[in-house]
Amino acid sequence: MAVRSQSAARRVLVTVIMVLAGFVMLIPLFWMISTSFKTQAEVFSWPVQWLPSRLNWAAHEKVWFGRLSFVNYYKNSLKITMLSVAGALCFGAMAAYGFARIEFRGRDLLFGLYLVMMMVPPQVLFVPKFIMFDWANIYNTHWALILPGMFTIIGVFYMRQYFLTLPKELQEAAFIDGAGHFTIFTRIFLPLAKPTLVTFGILDFTWNWNNYEDALVFLISEKLFTVPLGLNNFILEHSIDYPGMMAAATASIIPIVFVFLLGQRYIIEGLVSSSVKG
Repeated sequence: MAVRSQSAARRVLVTVIMVLAGFVMLIPLFWMISTSFKTQAEVFSWPVQWLPSRLNWAAHEKVWFGRLSFVNYYKNSLKITMLSVAGALCFGAMAAYGFARIEFRGRDLLFGLYLVMMMVPPQVLFVPKFIMFDWANIYNTHWALILPGMFTIIGVFYMRQYFLTLPKELQEAAFIDGAGHFTIFTRIFLPLAKPTLVTFGILDFTWNWNNYEDALVFLISEKLFTVPLGLNNFILEHSIDYPGMMAAATASIIPIVFVFLLGQRYIIEGLVSSSVKG
C-alpha cells in the first residue's frame, strides 16, 4: 500500500513539474502575442507591462494590409514548403526502403557515408550551391530552395529506422505471392509507416517554413521573398518596429500550429516506432 502511495505521489509531482515547465515555455509565445497589440512606448515601459492597455490592431493591419503585406510572403513560403515536403517524403521514403530492405553490396558503407554528410555545416555549401544554381539558371528562383529541400538525410535516416522494425515475414510473404519491391513498398510498407511519415512531414514543414539562411542567400527579388525574410522589413534604419515584428511573427506561426494540430496524434506514435531499432 505504501509503495502505491509513493508511486501516486511521484506521478503527481512529475505532472506538476511538467505543467509548470509547460507554462514557462509558453511565456515567450504569450509575450510575442501581447507585444503585437502594444504601442512602441508600451513595449519599453517599466515595470514590465504584460498586457496592453488596449488592443492596438495597427501592427496586424500593417502586416496583412500595409505596403509590406505578408500575403505574398505567405504564398511564396507555402509554395516552397509544400513542394519541398512532398519531395522529401517521396524520395526519402524510397531511399529509406532501399537502405532498410534491399540487399546490395556496400549498402551499409554507402549509408554510413550518407550519414557522414550530416556533419557538414550547411554554411560550407553556400558557395558551391551558388555556383551550381547560377549554372543551372535557377538562382533567384524558388527552385533554389525547393530542389535541395526535397532531399534530406535526416528524413532518410528517420524512416529507415522505422522500416527496420517491421518483421521480415511481411516482405517474404509478399515475395512468395509474386510481389516486387515497388508493390511491397507502396502497398505494405507505406500504409504501415503513416505515423512516421506524418511526424517527419510536420518536422520537415517546420524546417522549410523557417528556412532563413537559404532564402537570404539565394533570393534577391523582393517578390520572391519568404515569411522569414519578410520579418526584416520591421528592422528600420535607426530602430526596430517591435509591435510590427511581433505581429508578423505571430502570423508566421499560424501554419505551423495548424499543421501540428492536424497531425499531433501521429507524432508520439511515430517518434516511438522509429526509435525502437537502431
